[in-house]
Amino acid sequence: MKKKSVNVIVVIGAGSIGQAIARRVGAGKHILLADIRQENSDAAAKVLSEAGFEVSTAVVDVSSRKSVQSLIETATAIGGISGLIHAAGVSPTQASPSTILKVDLYGTALVLEEFGKVIESGGSGVVIASQSGHRLSALTPEQDKALATTPVEELLSLSIVQPGQVKDSLHAYQLSKRGNSLRVMAEAVQWGKRGAGINTISPGIIITRLAKDELAGLRGDGYRRMIDISAVGRASTPDEVGAIGALLMGADAHLSPEAIF
Repeated sequence: MKKKSVNVIVVIGAGSIGQAIARRVGAGKHILLADIRQENSDAAAKVLSEAGFEVSTAVVDVSSRKSVQSLIETATAIGGISGLIHAAGVSPTQASPSTILKVDLYGTALVLEEFGKVIESGGSGVVIASQSGHRLSALTPEQDKALATTPVEELLSLSIVQPGQVKDSLHAYQLSKRGNSLRVMAEAVQWGKRGAGINTISPGIIITRLAKDELAGLRGDGYRRMIDISAVGRASTPDEVGAIGALLMGADAHLSPEAIF
């Protein structure tokens, strides 16, 4: 009897947003949860497996090409990679400018490049960026192009991300998230050649552990002001992002390289 093919959804960053999207697109597929901390993956796997999903876990450091490649080897040993949910990252309160750039900017570009080599035809992915990237002042066309298309291993050598140019952790975060949106637009061409789609979501303030760290940190007042003046007057939930993620990973996933809300 021919063995049934397995479709694998890889979730990088086992937090609440990644889980919310996985719940909506993971039925009948194998969900591989990957996080830099094994305990995070294990906790998320317990919740999803008890809800009836087929789940396994892995550890990944998105700032390491070897680690990302190892994750891909783990996934392809299970089946064909039909989906990618990239929700890993660190916030301004959680890390230094250099760490933010290495994880959020370089790490995302690395994930896009490596998974773009193996994503199955008909597959799709989403990258969680941030509205913060769109609050950054306009860059020059040359800077936008550099963030979008500079070879991955040269990204952190760009003049725009050097210590003398990056003012603080928030600036590093905004540059990284702007870079994520631009990078996805460029990488969508390569993914499209494989018959696959990749999109970004740029959420506002979503109540996650990252947001709670920010609300309790130095920028807490600013966060609360953004919530107060938002159209709905409240922060959003991971499930609301999950609904957008499911739409972008569905049949219409190839329509647009970005969703902002």
